[in-house]
Amino acid sequence: MSEPAPRQEAPTAIERVFYPGREEDWSRKALLAPLDVLAWGYGAGVRLRGALYDAGLLRGERVEGLRVISVGNLNVGGTGKTPAVLYLAELLVREGKRVGILTRGYGRSSKEPVTFTGVGPLPSVEEAGDEPLLLARRCPEARLLVGADRRMLARRARDEFGLEVVLLDDGFQHRMLARDEDVVVVDEAVGFGNGRMLPRGPLREPLSGLNRATLFWVRAAATPGRTLPPLGAPQVRTRYRPTAWVDPSGAQHPPESLSGQPVLALAGLARPGGFLRTLGELGTDVRGTAFFPDHHHFSERELHEVGARAASLGARVVTTEKDLVRLPGGFETWTVRLGVEVLEGESHLRRALGLG
Repeated sequence: MSEPAPRQEAPTAIERVFYPGREEDWSRKALLAPLDVLAWGYGAGVRLRGALYDAGLLRGERVEGLRVISVGNLNVGGTGKTPAVLYLAELLVREGKRVGILTRGYGRSSKEPVTFTGVGPLPSVEEAGDEPLLLARRCPEARLLVGADRRMLARRARDEFGLEVVLLDDGFQHRMLARDEDVVVVDEAVGFGNGRMLPRGPLREPLSGLNRATLFWVRAAATPGRTLPPLGAPQVRTRYRPTAWVDPSGAQHPPESLSGQPVLALAGLARPGGFLRTLGELGTDVRGTAFFPDHHHFSERELHEVGARAASLGARVVTTEKDLVRLPGGFETWTVRLGVEVLEGESHLRRALGLG
């Protein structure tokens, strides 16, 4: 007997805390009181650090001759930053720019800096992390520079590789490297959650940090989940949409290819609800899900169980591009490819990129 399709809008336990849909009752407030204390301490440290930078007592290093464009967010995880970085890198490459992407490589096990492009051999996911590998595969002309010290990476980008412009991935809070533009990604579907700091809410810093943004990259939602605060900087409004299915052999198929087909959704994402919504837009019959923590490294046993469960449901496994790079070769899965469409503000975007 087939499992019923999961409710696509059902929130996770974390989402119920970060993005509550109703007033809290007293018992819930009591349970969350320790998180309020931790959030206060975390927020005090963040505010102090920000005040030191704002007052000029701390300064980011400027790498002369290199245009640095930070792409980041206020929320932790799941706002659509990686597709934004990919779109910007591809646009810069099309305009003939020598482009690099500086990234920490979250989730990798190696501590050594690594640099590569998608044109040559790629490092392992343990060496580089999943998002850098995804970016290299989709934009092979851009150079990935992965490491904790992004000031050093910026100097290498200029001095060793002669790059003209770099995208500082997840760089809004990384103020040790001075930047020419601060692009902040905002997802209308979730806004800024409950407006509270980690770990009580999803915010890495107070909403007042938005004043540093020079451009807002707004991921438009058909039905915005929350009212956004006033965004003072120019905006570029975008829409994310599935553009193709990629089968296990690497061949691409039209987005409607799996319409009506039974699937099992496999992902290790901070907010898998967006993936489920995409599968709904594609018309798939979601028979089951296998969701893991963000950047999860799948074990052989886990994948065997996923494959067996999919077979019992008469479904094929489908996943995201970010998850695909963490799957071993030979694991049978179809991958949905997302594209970005700019709806408004292209002139603001080109200005921020230095394209006139």
